[in-house]
Amino acid sequence: MLPGTLRDTSFLMRVLCLFALGRLDLEAHWGSLQSEEAFKNVREKLCSILTSTITAAGLLLATSGVFVTTVSPAPYFDYTSPAPYSLLFMSLMMAMIAMLTSGLGMMRWLHADRQCTQEQIKPGGFFLLSYLLSMVMPMFFVGLSLNCFIFAMLIAGFYSQDTVCRALTAVWLVAYVGSVGSMSIEFMWRLAKCLKSR
Repeated sequence: MLPGTLRDTSFLMRVLCLFALGRLDLEAHWGSLQSEEAFKNVREKLCSILTSTITAAGLLLATSGVFVTTVSPAPYFDYTSPAPYSLLFMSLMMAMIAMLTSGLGMMRWLHADRQCTQEQIKPGGFFLLSYLLSMVMPMFFVGLSLNCFIFAMLIAGFYSQDTVCRALTAVWLVAYVGSVGSMSIEFMWRLAKCLKSR
């Protein structure tokens, strides 16, 4: 049975639960903390997500690092002007933070045990918030790093003197907006559906 401190959570906590656990409440997650086998499955799933996050952050770190430390080989695509360069540098920093938070999260979950995890989240409040943020923050920083990188490339592409480069950038922008828009609509639909069923 879910403790009272975990039952009546704020809207922010429910949104964090949705991002971290795929559900708006902690009912199923608390149930997984009641048996060793279920907890092992949760731990493996979270370690798998963190492994993917570390891989994505590493790729962003390497790519942003290359763009920050080199000049453009094509004169019509200048990403060293102040706006794109600043965004590339921010992407690099966010990728570093994502690597750090992912690595720390991985160490935490590899050594986590069921009873300590129960004791950590049972009081709710700040303890629950830190627990959920430890799962969400690595993905947040990877997303932020990726978006900084994308906007840097979009700005460089639209400021290009080459018509083909600007046209390709416009197509890329449409694809980006379509992808992010469809994911946002699905997320909002899922959030509304979960809130309605409560």
